[in-house]
Amino acid sequence: MAIRKILNERTDNTTLRRKCRVVEQVDDRILMLLDDMLETMVDANGVGLAAPQVGVLRRLAVVDVEDGTGPYFLINPEIIEREGEQVGPEGCLSVSRLNGTVTRPMKIKVKALDREGKERIYEAEGYLARAMCHEIDHLDGILFIDVAADLYDPDDKEREKKPLKVRARRK
Repeated sequence: MAIRKILNERTDNTTLRRKCRVVEQVDDRILMLLDDMLETMVDANGVGLAAPQVGVLRRLAVVDVEDGTGPYFLINPEIIEREGEQVGPEGCLSVSRLNGTVTRPMKIKVKALDREGKERIYEAEGYLARAMCHEIDHLDGILFIDVAADLYDPDDKEREKKPLKVRARRK
């Protein structure tokens, strides 16, 4: 396993904005990439990482919110059901020094291949659902800053008074 460089939105925006290709076959290269992604995510203190964040335009993501259920290795993930709504803060390993308020589903069902190449349905709720949605967005070239109601510096104690950016929500 190896720790990979995480791309940054300021310098690698073109790669992060591209739609990823479907994984045709789960082979040793894909499994090694998933292992590298997990190690990279853990090293960076993240809860999720998508393949484009390490420069690979494939539909792969790893998620572990440290609730005892993960890590989840998602190959060709697709959200097939959404229920409810939650609004909360998000950040990203590829977006330096910015957080935002993002609306996500409270519960989701995700269809994906597992590490053995078998189709599975994953049910997620709360923070896990938020993290999975965030990573799946990456696979379509969408960053949380595109869907955030506002953006702010998480270290700024006055952030309630002066958001860096207020955006119209994308539907």
